[in-house]
Amino acid sequence: MSRDKSGKDEAKPPKGAIAVAPPSFRRERALIKRGVWPIAGCDEAGRGPLAGPVVAAAVVLDPKRIPKGIDDSKRLTAERREELFEEICATASIAVAFGSPARIDRDNILRASLWALKRAVQALPEMPQHVFVDGRDRLDVACECSAVIGGDGLVLSIAAASIVAKVTRDRLMCALAQDCPGYGFESHKGYAVPEHLEALDRLGPSVHHRRFFAPVVAAREKHHPSTVERDLFTREAPADAEVTAAI
Repeated sequence: MSRDKSGKDEAKPPKGAIAVAPPSFRRERALIKRGVWPIAGCDEAGRGPLAGPVVAAAVVLDPKRIPKGIDDSKRLTAERREELFEEICATASIAVAFGSPARIDRDNILRASLWALKRAVQALPEMPQHVFVDGRDRLDVACECSAVIGGDGLVLSIAAASIVAKVTRDRLMCALAQDCPGYGFESHKGYAVPEHLEALDRLGPSVHHRRFFAPVVAAREKHHPSTVERDLFTREAPADAEVTAAI
């Protein structure tokens, strides 16, 4: 009698796959044992898109009420991110800050991201004694700061911040889709997918687009060539108001 091995094969992980451990609270607990508290994790969402702001979040998890399942936002489904967002907001101290397209145009995306991350930390209800931030750049804040490359997959507080930043930005892009219909912001959230590039070519840039990202420059050159020529000599953008919110 032949044996059907399909169920057994499906239960096995793909050949060559590497199991990825979830982020842990180990670094935070080590600092807590030394008397360091509060401890914040920081991350941003929206460095790569062609439109919309970069959104930064700072999160101080309550060690006694950490929601289960927190992970790098990129490893979670949209539905699970929404669920964890609500749980994190109900149990942790949170602040968000936004770097607008105008600031991104003026300062570049890296500086705008660091600016927003710093503002998020400063907007927390209580200034942390230590901050963990995703990436290689430390923040210029009035406390100790550790930059952790790949931190959203390693440090639980950073992972929580990645969820808050991602969900906040996704919701904002859905709202911008109502303001500027036709671009599909509600589906691609401003990223350079074919649908978005086609809309850019057809409609030209909106006020929410980042003027100096290459596909946006090409669309402006087609629809508003005089503005591109002027930008060859000046790259100024209006200073935007600081926008932060503690949750």
